[in-house]
Amino acid sequence: MDQDAQTLIADMGARARTAATLLAALPTAAKAAGLRAAAAAIRADADAILAANARDIEAGTANGLSGALLDRLRLDPARLEGAAAGVEAVAGLADPVGAVIDSSERPNGLQLSRVRVPIGVIGIIYESRPNVTADAAALCVMSGNATILRGGSEAAHSNRAIHAAFARGLADAGLPADAVQLVPTTDRAAVGAMLKADGTIDLIVPRGGKSLVARVQEEARVPVLAHLDGICHTYVDRAAEPAMAVKLAVNAKMRRTGICGATETLLIDRAFADPAPILSALADTGCALRGDADIRAIEPRAVAANAEDWDTEYLDSILSVALVDGVEGAMAHIARHSSRHTDAIVTEDAATAERFLNGVDSAIVMWNASTQFADGGEFGLGAEIGIATGRLHARGPVALEGLTTYKWMVRGSGQARP
Repeated sequence: MDQDAQTLIADMGARARTAATLLAALPTAAKAAGLRAAAAAIRADADAILAANARDIEAGTANGLSGALLDRLRLDPARLEGAAAGVEAVAGLADPVGAVIDSSERPNGLQLSRVRVPIGVIGIIYESRPNVTADAAALCVMSGNATILRGGSEAAHSNRAIHAAFARGLADAGLPADAVQLVPTTDRAAVGAMLKADGTIDLIVPRGGKSLVARVQEEARVPVLAHLDGICHTYVDRAAEPAMAVKLAVNAKMRRTGICGATETLLIDRAFADPAPILSALADTGCALRGDADIRAIEPRAVAANAEDWDTEYLDSILSVALVDGVEGAMAHIARHSSRHTDAIVTEDAATAERFLNGVDSAIVMWNASTQFADGGEFGLGAEIGIATGRLHARGPVALEGLTTYKWMVRGSGQARP
């Protein structure tokens, strides 16, 4: 491991640990005031942040970043205001720290309770989206955690500008600026140092492409909260309302193609009366369809799908489409190809919907809704640190509660164990 990177992360981690201890003891009102001050600082620095982002966009364009990645990277006044408003929204959420999960009294009089506490120091490694700097920082502060942020080189100027404003806002409100630190280098050695900082960093959250998340999961010596792919499905059942099926299929794919909640595969029941309007509407919006012979017979603009298409997260205006034999056929396809992120059913048959909701093993399952709603803000969580697709600790959009653990508190009156 690069010694300079190891020293850098060790120093940042020590300062983060001190800040985390202070944060953990702060009342809700103090943390909320710090976040409101951070939001105000982001707004005050809007011109500087947007100018920094323009530099990143210019460099990304010159370096050949895809349209989807440039969309993730781009800030405009509305998106920046959304980031500031998101920080304020987190300040208004219920504070999970100190909440009693459950309590009981033993026959010997011992009173037991499980109480939520911060995790400690959270390392967040992310790419492209500079708004993650504000979202992640806000969630960590409100949940009493210090954070070490390592953004991608493509957003370096944007991340530095947002971080500078956020940290200044915290300091102005009397919170430790070291509660939110940004790794000052884009050297990949810093990522390696974070992944091996067991005892310094308590949890790693990767947000980025498949290669980043795969590297984190392979190399980390620190617990990881992550999802690898967003291979999301929308299934149109035979009992789907036709106009709703068209609307949801187009929105789930085309609203924003570069987010992890975008539908990548559309499944249509063979018994659905008329799939043609769905496929035509998608193709008319510029979506490239890939399907089998049945799909190509319905929509001539579709091209042949290959085996890899069903396991591909396109993050682009491309959609795999297949006809399946009812809800069981859809669930079997999803079981083979889903990344267990978000999968949806469109149907007016409540019993079929419940079969799907209970039978699909994904972090998020939906009925008559676009998969684009797979987002912490849309779930009322204010923001999200990411979508977790594993089965332990947290699942789906991870926000304040997902950034806490718990400890047992035992209150006695002199009991000695016999």
